[in-house]
Amino acid sequence: MGLVDFQIQAVGKLNESMEDQNKEVIFKSPTGSGKTIMLTHFMSEYGKGHFGNVFVWLTPGKGDLEEQSKEKMDKYIYNIQTKLLPDVMANGFVENDSCFINWEQIIMKGNNAMKESERANFQEHIKRAQDNGLEFTIIVDESHQNDTVKSDDILSLFKPKKIIRTSATPKNHSNATLVEVKEEDVIAAGLIKKMLIINENFGHSVNVESQVSFLLDKALEKQEELKVAFENVKPKSIVNPLIVVQLPNNSEVLQDEVERYLATKDVTYENGLLAVWLDKKKQNLEEIEELDAKPIVIIIKQAVATGWDCPRAHILVKLRENTSETFEIQTIGRIRRMPELKHYENDLLDSCYLYTFDEKFTEGVKLHLRKGALEAIKLFLKQEHREFSLVSEQKTDVPVANDPTEALWTMVLYYEHAYGTSTRTIENKIRLEAHGYKFSDMIVKNTYTGEVHKLTVQEFKNLANVDMIEPLNTHKHGREYHNRVGTLGVKLSLPYDQMNTIIRRLFDKNVSYDKKILRLETREVYAFVINNFKRLREDIQKAMASVTIQPTLNLPSVTERPFFIPKEFLFTYDKKNKVQKVYDSNVYKGYLSSAEIRSDSEKTFEKYCENSSSIDWIYKNGDKGNEYLSIVYLDNFGKQKSFYPDYVVSKGGEIWIIETKGGFTRTGDSEDIDKFSPKKFEVLKRYLKKHKLKGGFVRKDKRNNELFICMNNYNDDISSDEWQLLEDVL
Repeated sequence: MGLVDFQIQAVGKLNESMEDQNKEVIFKSPTGSGKTIMLTHFMSEYGKGHFGNVFVWLTPGKGDLEEQSKEKMDKYIYNIQTKLLPDVMANGFVENDSCFINWEQIIMKGNNAMKESERANFQEHIKRAQDNGLEFTIIVDESHQNDTVKSDDILSLFKPKKIIRTSATPKNHSNATLVEVKEEDVIAAGLIKKMLIINENFGHSVNVESQVSFLLDKALEKQEELKVAFENVKPKSIVNPLIVVQLPNNSEVLQDEVERYLATKDVTYENGLLAVWLDKKKQNLEEIEELDAKPIVIIIKQAVATGWDCPRAHILVKLRENTSETFEIQTIGRIRRMPELKHYENDLLDSCYLYTFDEKFTEGVKLHLRKGALEAIKLFLKQEHREFSLVSEQKTDVPVANDPTEALWTMVLYYEHAYGTSTRTIENKIRLEAHGYKFSDMIVKNTYTGEVHKLTVQEFKNLANVDMIEPLNTHKHGREYHNRVGTLGVKLSLPYDQMNTIIRRLFDKNVSYDKKILRLETREVYAFVINNFKRLREDIQKAMASVTIQPTLNLPSVTERPFFIPKEFLFTYDKKNKVQKVYDSNVYKGYLSSAEIRSDSEKTFEKYCENSSSIDWIYKNGDKGNEYLSIVYLDNFGKQKSFYPDYVVSKGGEIWIIETKGGFTRTGDSEDIDKFSPKKFEVLKRYLKKHKLKGGFVRKDKRNNELFICMNNYNDDISSDEWQLLEDVL
């Protein structure tokens, strides 16, 4: 199964985390991001590049999550050694094993899966593996559920070299490496819904006789609205949206009330529209995860919140009693997946919905999802802007992997620009060596020596560097080379084989290429990659975005289509902000100054436009999705990317397109973290010239709290003449 870009990056970061000094890794990944897919690919990649490793994946709960995870790995990864607990008990641990074990099978004394004698035998298997030189890497799935003394005792038995704790909501662990998948990246990939809408259209107060009837009515109305919208998708979608009704534990009376009320709406077990998944009652669950399955409501309890995947689940009704119940964010994860792994350019279908009177739960959602659970209201486009249009560019293809030929040529150009390389390979070696590249047929690792009298940063800076040198062993270091090349390939979205070909063509004398940078023996290539891994990784990242190498690549073709400002959209804002000023300059009725999510530059720019007499109107563009204005460009490796400029502004009938970026500090340092800013600037210039528009990049200077605009040649120095005071221009 192919990985999308953010998944490839996460696999690479997990590989890198195995090399750092922290024993623990926190893998924070939103529900619906493909956590199991990422971890299984990581396990496979790491196993190829290292000797003596055994993965043990520990799953929570009384269910069969360990079997589900093993089945997924067997499905996604070929030629992999996977085991369950009975397999371990029968055959022990061997190198490159990936073992999936349920916590409760080895922790709970009352669990019949392992009797006392078997527990002792399990420990013997661990000890025997350690005696045979094997090392354990432990993956703790849903780690927030098993943070106990008993679980810690089990972990200590393995004496693991690394513990990877995975969760959408991990608890803080000091001295741990954080590998985080950003929610916005998962949304941009179309895997999860853009927005969680809580208690839509409830108003300021609600009077109800029964929470059950009120909330279920809201959910059923929304389900019907979603069903019609799915039928109107072109091509028509078969998705039958599902309502998840979550009951508190020990709530038979409430369960009975739900079932009786749904029966009055002709939603029953008998006609197949109602399903239930409780400890003592399971009904109509066959193929319920299928997109067009018949049930429209399922009743669950909190225990089902973990590990159950049903992408058509769209609505959650959270019922409560007068009990103190632990908040579980995982329940929200059940309704966040996109059923067909794509967005529909329709806010109704691209959102999920929570209905509840549980204030504790609602506040808990906002706390955990932060800006992903802002207050939301629907805003409508003012009549006078409904005919306005621009040309939007869209990608013609979205390949997972880049073009290896383009990547090879780009690396040649980058080294020529950055280091002055040419076809004179002996001279190239001298140039690279002068810039810190190491050349040896030995493996050189770096450490430090010296004295530290006080535990201060400065004293550690004063330590002297020491090179630890060991002879190259192709058997031992071959795996390390494989791992390093695979990690470099991640940066380019290239598989190992293609990345290895690029390395060989650039540096190996035994592989022909007329633009070769170095002519190293094969053994020296191994050492070169291992010894210079960090430098190679940095250079690849710079090569991807460098505007000096290729200011703009000619797009082979793009799809152009008219862009109209969406007639309605879900507006998110900070309800607790004391300032709730309506911005009349905005194209939408009721647009508030408390709009979120907004950067400091964006907030300052919107306020500037509202207070400027020369601005007719302003539109805030979206940052993902075909319904918004986008411009297509290529990175230096030939991969198409979409650039969504932040604002469209009208000044005296003249249209400007504005992109805001991170500002400048009080000392003049840049706060822009986007490596592609220069490329986006050039592609914006191309677009503006083609369509006879005006525009530029706007950034805030914190030394004077003023906005400045750059329109001609991009410069990351605020003191440059390229930056002009915005009010003098716009």
